[in-house]
Amino acid sequence: MRVKRVAFADEGVKKAFDELKTGRFEEKQLAGFIERAIAVLKENPLAGVAVPRKQWSAVYVKKYKIDNLRKYDLPNAWRLAYTLKGDEVEIISIILEWFDHESYEKRFGYKKK
Repeated sequence: MRVKRVAFADEGVKKAFDELKTGRFEEKQLAGFIERAIAVLKENPLAGVAVPRKQWSAVYVKKYKIDNLRKYDLPNAWRLAYTLKGDEVEIISIILEWFDHESYEKRFGYKKK
């Protein structure tokens, strides 16, 4: 059985998450949504939906050198973008970013900027 865990793509993403936990009500609420998503991804890394390659943001490819991209729907139309890395022993869901629905549509090319 493979070990499943969740990590943040870099310190900046982790710091942004930590700041949500001490922010306004809406930010704390979003942090709770992300914490629940992390619990789900620890159980099932494939819980999100695969994003077609043609919609991948060049930012993710360049900065994180991803070879897969998934999105997980959070409450209140928020989205969580993550990638999977792993081997025979471990699978890691790596959180890249979260955003509201409008920002998500722009990032993935559903809506023109």
